[in-house]
Amino acid sequence: MRAMPEKRVLTVGLIGYKFMGKAHSNAWRQAPRFFDLPAEIRMKSICGREQAALGPAAAQLGWDQIATDWREVVADPEIDVIDICTPNDSHCAIAMAAAKAGKAILCEKPLGRSVDEAEQMVNSVDRARVPNMACFNYRRIPAIALAKEMLGRGEFGDRIFHCRARYAQDWIVDPKFPLVWRLRSESAGSGAVGDIFSHIADLARYLIGEFAEICATSETFITERPTQTRTGSGRRSQSKRKPGKVTVDDAVSAIGQFQNGALFNLEATRFAPGRKNSITLEINGSDGSLFFDLEEMNRLQWFNSRDRKGRQGFRDIIVTEPSHPYMNGWWPPGHTIGYEHTFVHTVADFVKGVASGTPVQPDFADALRTQRVLDAALQSAHKKRWTNIPG
Repeated sequence: MRAMPEKRVLTVGLIGYKFMGKAHSNAWRQAPRFFDLPAEIRMKSICGREQAALGPAAAQLGWDQIATDWREVVADPEIDVIDICTPNDSHCAIAMAAAKAGKAILCEKPLGRSVDEAEQMVNSVDRARVPNMACFNYRRIPAIALAKEMLGRGEFGDRIFHCRARYAQDWIVDPKFPLVWRLRSESAGSGAVGDIFSHIADLARYLIGEFAEICATSETFITERPTQTRTGSGRRSQSKRKPGKVTVDDAVSAIGQFQNGALFNLEATRFAPGRKNSITLEINGSDGSLFFDLEEMNRLQWFNSRDRKGRQGFRDIIVTEPSHPYMNGWWPPGHTIGYEHTFVHTVADFVKGVASGTPVQPDFADALRTQRVLDAALQSAHKKRWTNIPG
């Protein structure tokens, strides 16, 4: 019997180990177990600033070793892939250094805090000619990928009229919630705009096309939040909470038009009590409409205008068949998957691209176009006027 050729091994270094670090770690572990990848994965290094927490994190998440300086991980000659899961203020520096070191790069969204940072990142990976991808994981929900296929086949008709999307959370409604990094512009760049509006703007671009113009409004509902400081030293040291200024938006609403003439209505808020992580999306075309709700992420609601009169109505498409995007890697029909699987799909596609030398979307250049939408939304909200979005 002829021996199977050995697969290339991709050695990974992960920068960041908390929420997104956990999601990405699970994806690196699971992707080769459920998908036939052209490379083996070695999870070598996990990096973070809190050394005491890194050992338990590495053991729990499956990493071989720890580091407290991301530069050490980037410089490691054994590492092929740098996965960036840090706060937004370090994305640019890490990505540029990784590109210079010749590493493939997977980076959490948004790409940077600003268009300027995103452009620097794009220029760096272009100069170095290294594989790169931004992690907009919701593109890889099988139901969303199926909607993309349906749009590509013309099932919505000759013309798209509307795209409406809302991303709603409630995690900072309490005014006593502390001033974490996501509420500071110097670390986050923006608030709801970069954190969650970026996802629905990316989905709108992915499904419908490029934006032409936008009119947005935003609000910061709670302008001061408690911070943690220490006074004194030694045994007399005390922890004291004092107010600090919130310097990002809490919510944003935007209307506008795509280059193809379709209209959009997008809203993102972190002040929707009862909404933990809600995304709803509706697309209306000349021959049909589609509705998606993340809380029922294995289901699409589809209305087909071509159906026989008297039999028309929204029908449910349960997206668990082996013929549906990504589902052939998972369970029998009717057995649903969840949030974490979107990251597994992201990693699987990224590994295939790195191994084959084929670009995988959204690459940094694609994510830069989403960053320009975010920047235009912020400008429009600040200046109280319509803003064109560069092509």
